[in-house]
Amino acid sequence: MTVVCVLTGAAYAQSPAYPAKAVRWVVPFPAGGSADLMARMIAPDLSKLLGQQAVIENRPGASAIVGAEYVAKAAPDGYTVLQCNVGQFAINPSLYTKLPYDPLHDFAPITVIAAIDNVMVVTPTLPVNTVRELIELARKRPGQLNFTSSGAGSLTHLTGELMKLQANIKMTHVNYKGSAPAAVDTMAGFVQIMFDNLPATLENIKSGRLKALATLSRERSAALPGVPTLHESGFPGYDMVSWQCVAAPVATPKAIVDRLYTEIAAVLRTVTVRDKMATVGARVVANTPEEFGRYLRDESAKWSKAVRDAGIRLEE
Repeated sequence: MTVVCVLTGAAYAQSPAYPAKAVRWVVPFPAGGSADLMARMIAPDLSKLLGQQAVIENRPGASAIVGAEYVAKAAPDGYTVLQCNVGQFAINPSLYTKLPYDPLHDFAPITVIAAIDNVMVVTPTLPVNTVRELIELARKRPGQLNFTSSGAGSLTHLTGELMKLQANIKMTHVNYKGSAPAAVDTMAGFVQIMFDNLPATLENIKSGRLKALATLSRERSAALPGVPTLHESGFPGYDMVSWQCVAAPVATPKAIVDRLYTEIAAVLRTVTVRDKMATVGARVVANTPEEFGRYLRDESAKWSKAVRDAGIRLEE
């Protein structure tokens, strides 16, 4: 995606007092996951540029639906924004029969923060070192292996379900409220397999508390160059890239959306933040609100097809 930043001074004239107080940056996941990690990378410098505090507020629950609904119904004044992701905005509408928000109509896109590599890891005691060995073990123990993800309906959950279908194996998804608690139980061996964002798992991989079998993008991750992709491991065509983004309630004035985009993009383009993102397997995007809107429509169509192919349906 191309980074474009064009804004005239006239855009600010409509809201000269903004911001006059702290901006709540709602993260709909528990502390410690990749969304929370990225928000806290951005918040300090964003606070300086806005002249007001960007306060991180964790509102986890119901596969991030709780936080998304909260922001969708918040006052459209620029003082409440949502850190959202591919699961909430492009996948959930096809998964849930009832969803209390519509990503395409209830939010004003601000920007995609970053594209994020995902990874398949196992508990260190599991006697496998490759995806092929894992599949062989799953076939020997049908239904005995569990896998987890960053939450029901997430991209990483969907990846596991699609892999089950393609490999013709039986595994059970164990749902957690976020990647941090899921990682703890995977390290402890209560679940054997986990699909997750690389930023949330990289340190545990490097320390040996988790064993990486494959990354999920088409190209190998710069953060884990020695780990093969699922595409290389016998699953051609796999390219499961996550993304994190920021959005506001739909009626938020364009001048405020543009101000938030400009300042967030400025933070993301700094060498310090870019380097921090790169070290955890994330690539800065910082596209415009208009580009984000088009990208969201494309992603929604892509993941709607993937959900149909996987045959998954969840209840709210």
